[in-house]
Amino acid sequence: MPHTFHIPVLGLAYSIDTPLKVARFGISSVVSIVDDELCERMRKYHSDLNNEPYVDIHKSETNSRARRITAYLNLLKKLIDNQIEFIKKQSFEAGTELTKYFELLDENTIQKKFYNNMLKLPIGKKRENLENQLRNEVKAGSIDVNIMAKVDKVNFANHINLGNENTDALAALRGFANSELQSAVVISAGLNPRLYSYIEDFTDFYPNADSNFSKKIILKVSDYRSALIQAKMLAKKGLWVSEFRIESGLNCGGHAFATEGFLLGPILQEFKENRSLLVEELWSIYASALQQKNININAKPKQKITAQGGIGTSDEHDYLMQAYGLDATGWGSPFLLVEEATNVDEETLNNLAEATEIDFYLSNSSPLGVPFNNFKKSTAEKERLYRISKNRPGSPCTKKYLCTNTEFTEQPICTASRQYQNLKIKALKALSLTDGELNKQIDLVTEKVCLCEGLCASIYIKDKILKPKESVAVSICPGPNLAYFSKKYSLKEMVDHIYGKTNLLEGVNRPNLFVKELGLYIDYLKKELQNFSDELKINVENLNQKKQNYLNKFYNQLMTGIDYYLTNIKGIDVNLKIWSDEQIILFEKAVLNIKGINPQLLNLSQLK
Repeated sequence: MPHTFHIPVLGLAYSIDTPLKVARFGISSVVSIVDDELCERMRKYHSDLNNEPYVDIHKSETNSRARRITAYLNLLKKLIDNQIEFIKKQSFEAGTELTKYFELLDENTIQKKFYNNMLKLPIGKKRENLENQLRNEVKAGSIDVNIMAKVDKVNFANHINLGNENTDALAALRGFANSELQSAVVISAGLNPRLYSYIEDFTDFYPNADSNFSKKIILKVSDYRSALIQAKMLAKKGLWVSEFRIESGLNCGGHAFATEGFLLGPILQEFKENRSLLVEELWSIYASALQQKNININAKPKQKITAQGGIGTSDEHDYLMQAYGLDATGWGSPFLLVEEATNVDEETLNNLAEATEIDFYLSNSSPLGVPFNNFKKSTAEKERLYRISKNRPGSPCTKKYLCTNTEFTEQPICTASRQYQNLKIKALKALSLTDGELNKQIDLVTEKVCLCEGLCASIYIKDKILKPKESVAVSICPGPNLAYFSKKYSLKEMVDHIYGKTNLLEGVNRPNLFVKELGLYIDYLKKELQNFSDELKINVENLNQKKQNYLNKFYNQLMTGIDYYLTNIKGIDVNLKIWSDEQIILFEKAVLNIKGINPQLLNLSQLK
């Protein structure tokens, strides 16, 4: 690909049509296919916008979820193919998208060097030939899709289970597999054996004789061990992981899957040191599985390693690429401030641009029960508090993608729903709790918010396609890194920032991605310690040994990570500016912070 960065999935709607905005400039991005209703509405919107025929696929129709996703992805491909053909016909003049394509490239790419050489040539046959060569180099960025493996609700029709093939994750996979895209599915949020087995059913995931794929598999992972386990499971089925997309456990947007204290630097180091061994081990298993399926290939398939989460400067981008041998990096949250790339309504966009560090926080808002990066100034948060003040906590549950709780009902319901929260609060009030403990437990219940509606509202508002009585409360889940970006940016400004042609953070006092992540993990550990302490106060006799072991392991892993960075800083290449004197001071302050909780951690049983 012409670029060394990609735009990861951003919520449900924020990157739902990002490929239509950036793919023609060679930039790869990821579309969420969790919400088929969103896909269907965006298909209608873009069909109308581009005079394309549109026939509604109603949700009551057979196989509607998969068919909606397939139809939308096919439309994206068709429109982007048209964009590429249009660009290739343009001239190399100021203001054309053909010129913009090459202006956005990193100066170190071969294509950019040829482009710069072409500009120096006088008008004539030689320049014309080089222009035509450059036109042939114009390639669309990849239109990748994201499936959250654990968001895999069982679906019913007239109270009849529709079977495994129609669970949410499997139907979404089928929608992608049946599409005309030649791209990748990014599987995130854990291991789903049922989903992994289902991938076997689709021939596009198997290689041709030259070891190329029509459709690839990307695993989003947070540590080496889980990556190896999942990749082996797939390899045994004759399925190759074309990319490991390593994401910081906490220094990211959306759901935050905290590791057991493993920090990004040591994780990347482990991947770097074991990269060749990893390929060989997987290849041995994979080749055997292909042989059993009578599939022959001439060479080992390629395997990329990329990283994302909290990257904010060109120095950090360059450092990750050079120090760890990465193939690319992911830049997510900063693109929420780029109207040319993502979908954020005007009110939310202005609030994001003016926000500071205190406006971004790790919450318990997600019905999935996983920590969720939240934004205090979102209109969804305002609506949540308003409903509580009116003694009507919870949200109407219409889409039901996150229905997982069967505490009070036979069929799962969502913990953000009004139904669940009313039932749970009633149950809590029946317990013999002190007023303080009761209020605390009720706050935990009512903190949950509807993400199915909230993560889609922004694009419906922006594109003026809200339905009557539809919620206008916007949920958004940027990573904490967004706090350091303070205005709206053009696509060129952000890309130039990534490649070091400009610096959007000039004069901003910002910890580098490693220091920031360490601080987030320390805060997370402190919160876990406090929760553990509170539990002991309530139930002194029930010391949770498993939890205590987890916290000690977490602490020890953090200390191992700190030792890694201390060694790493001493041997740093002076040409890579990521560890300046100021950053080292910030790092040392964080280290003092964690050492301050050491005695408390080693004596957790004393907390009662």
